[in-house]
Amino acid sequence: MIDMQHVNMVYPNSVGALKDINFSVERGEFVFIVGSSGAGKSTLIRLIGREFLPTSGSIRVFGKEITRLRRREIPLFRRSIGVVFQDFRLLEKRTVYDNVAFAMQVVGASPREIRRRVPEALEMVGLAGKAKRKPDELSGGEQQRVCLARAIINQPSLIIADEPTGNLDPQTSLGIVDLLKTINIRGTTVIMATHAKDIVDRMKQRVVVLENGKIVSDEQKGGYSHHAH
Repeated sequence: MIDMQHVNMVYPNSVGALKDINFSVERGEFVFIVGSSGAGKSTLIRLIGREFLPTSGSIRVFGKEITRLRRREIPLFRRSIGVVFQDFRLLEKRTVYDNVAFAMQVVGASPREIRRRVPEALEMVGLAGKAKRKPDELSGGEQQRVCLARAIINQPSLIIADEPTGNLDPQTSLGIVDLLKTINIRGTTVIMATHAKDIVDRMKQRVVVLENGKIVSDEQKGGYSHHAH
C-alpha cells in the first residue's frame, strides 16, 4: 500500500530531516512511528500525505508514484486518506456536525449521504449527543474525537495521525488510540507518529524508530525501545 525507497528530505534551510528512508506498509497494518523531537516523524507522515515533495527518492501510495502527481491530481489522491492532527484544526464557528459534514461536502457528497453518514461517524467516536455543540464547548479529548470522525467520514483506506494525543491527558489518549485500533480492525490502515511511550508499549503493534532522520529499528509487536528516548 505504501512503499518509500531511498527517500531523502532536506529543507530549504539546509536542515536534513530524512536520510535514505526505505519503508513499506501493507494494507491493514497499524504502524507507530516513534523517535525524539526532530527525528523526522512528522516529515515522514506529511510526505505520505503529499503535503510536499521529498528532495529525492520514490514514494508509492495505493500503487501510484505520488512524487509525480500533477497539482490537480493531489485533491483526488487525498480523498483516500484521513488525517488527524495534534492541534485539531476544527472550524471554530461551526458545530460538531458541520465540521464533520464539511469533509464530505469538499468531495461532493450528496446532502442525503451526508445526513446518513455524519450521525454514524459521530456515534462511532462516542459523540452522538454532541452534534450541535461548537468546538469551544468540548474538552480536548472530545475535539480530537471530532477530528477522528472527520478523518473517517469519507471511508479512507489510510489514516495518518501526527501526534494525535500530544495535547491530551493519558486516559483520554488511550481512548483515542483505542478508537484508531477499532477503525484499523475494520480494515483501515493506520500510521501514527507519537511520543506516547505507554500507549506504544500497551498496543504491541509494529513500531518503527527514527533517529536523526534514519530508521534504526522496525519491529512487529514492538515497544517504545531505548532508541526512541
